[in-house]
Amino acid sequence: MQRATILGCAGYAGQETLDRVLGHPELELVALGSDSLAGRAAGALDPRLNGSLPTFVTNAEAAREDVDVIFLCLDNDAAAAFDAPADTVVVDLAGAHRLTDDATANTWYGTTPGPWSYGLPELFPPEGLLIANPGCYATAALLALVPLAGSISSAVVDAKSGVSGAGKSLKASSHAGSVLENLTPYAVGAHRHAPEIAQQLGLPVCFVPHLLPVRRGLLATCYVQTDAEARTVLEDAYAASPVVRVLPEDVTPELARVQGTDAAEIGVFTDGETGTTIVICALDNLGKGAAGQAVQNANLALGLEPAAGLRLTGVLV
Repeated sequence: MQRATILGCAGYAGQETLDRVLGHPELELVALGSDSLAGRAAGALDPRLNGSLPTFVTNAEAAREDVDVIFLCLDNDAAAAFDAPADTVVVDLAGAHRLTDDATANTWYGTTPGPWSYGLPELFPPEGLLIANPGCYATAALLALVPLAGSISSAVVDAKSGVSGAGKSLKASSHAGSVLENLTPYAVGAHRHAPEIAQQLGLPVCFVPHLLPVRRGLLATCYVQTDAEARTVLEDAYAASPVVRVLPEDVTPELARVQGTDAAEIGVFTDGETGTTIVICALDNLGKGAAGQAVQNANLALGLEPAAGLRLTGVLV
């Protein structure tokens, strides 16, 4: 068994990562890190957690444990400042380690911690011990577009995510009165995932995110001009993937099928009037967009079965 610890368990990404580690056949949970819950039993996070789990300790205490893998589910500043121990796999679910250019990282995150290996397993398998887990929007856009990148010069990405993507911290924009029965574009032309998408694609992207009145799930609709046979290219790219499914013609991706899972669905269409290729990707922002992908990256770094511990089966209504 490989020993694991999680820093920042109290947040959504931390709890989702914990759920996958607990169900993982090759990972043993050693420590639960949370500054807000330190000293309390695991059930303080969720009553479904029983007394067999370790008591919460501070993130600093959890980081000192002798483990094989650390999952950083911290905010951007804390993750950027983390001093990674030698000979340990560290998967960072925050953002600052994703950007390779220091000036760009400083512009968008206010810090320049240096890039870690960008780990989107189907497209950019992680290398080495220090892994930057992609953003949720970036994951969906890149899954849709990277296989086509050699045949396009730009892309438009219209994306929508559930409110859990905003994190657990209280803010006016995520109050029920602001979210329910509403659809809100935000950070228009100024979202942190835009430079991440452009960096990995190698071309300019117009990206507009929206907040959906649902708890979880993310759908990105991408528009490009290409002469490539997009469906064939995407089907070939993901033919061997247990995580990413390219749907049959005329079948559209849906949030309901990916919510609560670590899978991604891709639909490919062509607009008859303009010839625009439309690629749609649906995934769970907390699954393939965060915790599920973090575990997938850890599996690869540790030499484990790539899909171990992931939620990929079932046909729940």
